[in-house]
Amino acid sequence: MKNYLSVVGIVTGALILFVTAIQFNLSMFLIWLLFLAGPALVLWMVWSVLIADVLVNETFEKQWYQDEPEMLRMMEH
Repeated sequence: MKNYLSVVGIVTGALILFVTAIQFNLSMFLIWLLFLAGPALVLWMVWSVLIADVLVNETFEKQWYQDEPEMLRMMEH
């Protein structure tokens, strides 16, 4: 698994834990800890995704929408 996918999973898990802790009125220390760590976790996730070594073959001009060939085909009829 790629590193950025792990980071996205960890940050998503922290968000789910945060919402669950609020819903079930768990430890206020845990809620505040996750609340204060949240922005740093999101920045870590964004940075990991931006520096990920992923090769994208499509360009913006060539691939405006993923379903563009189907849309063009429907517009011709």
